[in-house]
Amino acid sequence: MKKLTPYLLPLLLASCQPNPEPTATPPDSYRGYQGPAPAPPESQPTLALTFDDGSTTDILDYPFTEWNAMILDALAAEDLQATFFVTGANKRDDKGRYLLQSWSDAGHQIANHSFTHANFGAETATAADLRRELAQTDAILADYAGYTKLFRFPYLKEGNTPKKIAAYRAVLAEAGYRNGYVTIDASDWYVNGELIANLREKGMDSPDLKTYRTFYLQHLLDRATYYDDLAYELTGRHVPHTLLLHHNLTSALFVDDLIDTLRIEGWDLIDSREAFSDTLYTLVPSTERAGESLIWSLAKAAGTYEDRLRYPAEDSRYEEGKLRALGL
Repeated sequence: MKKLTPYLLPLLLASCQPNPEPTATPPDSYRGYQGPAPAPPESQPTLALTFDDGSTTDILDYPFTEWNAMILDALAAEDLQATFFVTGANKRDDKGRYLLQSWSDAGHQIANHSFTHANFGAETATAADLRRELAQTDAILADYAGYTKLFRFPYLKEGNTPKKIAAYRAVLAEAGYRNGYVTIDASDWYVNGELIANLREKGMDSPDLKTYRTFYLQHLLDRATYYDDLAYELTGRHVPHTLLLHHNLTSALFVDDLIDTLRIEGWDLIDSREAFSDTLYTLVPSTERAGESLIWSLAKAAGTYEDRLRYPAEDSRYEEGKLRALGL
């Protein structure tokens, strides 16, 4: 992997808000950066798994408790702990409480993903909306052992104006929350929807299942490599990434294969607590460059990656043609 420059973080200084209380003196390569000193370089690509939403519905022939257990069992088999960013609206009944308890009992972090999965990038969204949704879900999660004050913006949309983004950040700070950044984004949700439609039409023994599995694994590996390349050029190291997956059927069916594939391809998988403790996650992109993956935001702020960045960073429009080319 080619490192284009020693470090590009100094270029981001005008676009990142510094940590007001540095915990260490930055090395010369980060001269001017006022945040904590960077961690030493990782020796290989590294990531942690995170999951979003938290569905409590049966999927095709899979009862909710069964497909949820498939994900938890796959993580337990590999001794991996993840962070589960959940919406609160469907967590107040018995199924919702069962879901939260099952993940908390397994040692995973339980974090906030709003109450209704609101789009805070919408014109009509306000800081008052975020304050209300944050508090509603926080009240539901607070009694679980895995409870942690990380918030992930639904759709990774942190706001649509600098003023609104700043207001949102103030709300999180007032509540003692940190942004639960994604560094590797993807479109597993789209593959999941397409797979379910196929199985509904052709049955659970659909001959296309293997093709969907292969596509899913290749897609996620491609996105992981893309964001790690960007991160390496920006920071001079393989940062501990947070991969965004969803709590859905593709995770239930394929996450064990994904873990195997990543390791075969040279990735080190770590617990999400370890990843989020890295100094990378103290960086705060400028309000003009917020949203999407944290790596996307930092690369956008650097101003030298326009030919490699797209908006939205990830979406079904980029994957639909590839699936159709496979006859799916």
